[in-house]
Amino acid sequence: MSKIQLGVLFGSRSCEHEVSIISAVQLMRSVDREKYDVIPVYISKKGEWFTGDALLDIATYTPFDENKKGIVRVQLDVTAGSGALTRMEQGKGLFAKDRQVVVARLECVIPVFHGMHGEDGSIQGLMELCNIPYASSGIGASAIGMDKVYMKQFFRGCGFPVLPGISCLRAQWETNKEGLMDTIEKEISYPVFIKPALLGSSIGVSKATNRAELEDALSLGFEFDRKVLAEKGLNNPLELNCSVLGYNGNARASEIEMPISGGELLSFMDKYISGPDSTKGMASLKRVLPAPVEPELYQKIQRLSEEIFVAMDCKGVVRIDYMFDSESQELYITEINTIPGSLSFYLWEATGMPYSQLIDEMVRCAMEAQQDKDDSNYAYSSDILAGISLGGKTGAKNGSKL
Repeated sequence: MSKIQLGVLFGSRSCEHEVSIISAVQLMRSVDREKYDVIPVYISKKGEWFTGDALLDIATYTPFDENKKGIVRVQLDVTAGSGALTRMEQGKGLFAKDRQVVVARLECVIPVFHGMHGEDGSIQGLMELCNIPYASSGIGASAIGMDKVYMKQFFRGCGFPVLPGISCLRAQWETNKEGLMDTIEKEISYPVFIKPALLGSSIGVSKATNRAELEDALSLGFEFDRKVLAEKGLNNPLELNCSVLGYNGNARASEIEMPISGGELLSFMDKYISGPDSTKGMASLKRVLPAPVEPELYQKIQRLSEEIFVAMDCKGVVRIDYMFDSESQELYITEINTIPGSLSFYLWEATGMPYSQLIDEMVRCAMEAQQDKDDSNYAYSSDILAGISLGGKTGAKNGSKL
């Protein structure tokens, strides 16, 4: 049985670029090499594409040198079904021409991006265009999951429990700061969390308990995004996270973790730097696993997570984050991560599923989704063009109109 040529795409033009690298290297080190040939595909901060075995080593990125041995700059052939990564090879001899050489062909892709230009539906759209199977949620779910405002509106429309929140635009801030803060104070009240709509990993997120802090929080948020979410905060909530795996209405929830934050917002440093091993990404975060909550709440979170996964038509593995208010005994959805840090492998290991098996399941979901796509008819034929005449050359006067 031949191995699957498995592309692992990561990096890209995102504030979470380095986090993506950590997650991708973790995954590539855990792949079953008896089943897959791993093809690392790194997208630099400038948007350039590279492949090569040197990209399997985390040390390659500190700093990244595209001229290092074992790294080749490539382009993706966007022809449907090709999956080819190509490079330009310089011709030899006086009259020789450069030629395009196929370096590898991708039979399946696992996108390991965090944030913009990767987790937001953009790479998913490219994979759809290229007709390459990919192991993440589709365009719609990825786009909704990336935008905190759209996400909250979707959850609210589905009847899922979310905290009060409003969308704020940079244009509003620049023209009427006081009016925007008045609206937030009136509709939400303190404490308030300000979150850039299209960022993750707590970048640009801050908490405000008074007007001065609110002004600072909004100023920071708008540095990172033109749109921010102002969301009602809770006093000392319990944070709980659950992963879900599956496709096509079939969903399975993982064990539930309780990240340890000391009652405060988990910062970027908390999530990725402050743990005992900063090379392990989200897997190094301090947590209690499984979360020490009542069985009824535990089961409710798992059930709700599966319902969210199905409602959004997700694919592969996601992580859904919650806040539980012990005073009111209410549970609220914070967000969904359609490509979670470290692919949430540690939550699945707690269920008895090793990372290599989780990767197998993600690939299976990708291939099943591709088969569903291939089974759909995209070749509807009609004779509409036969009856159309535009008359003359393009731009000519008195041409026929449709």
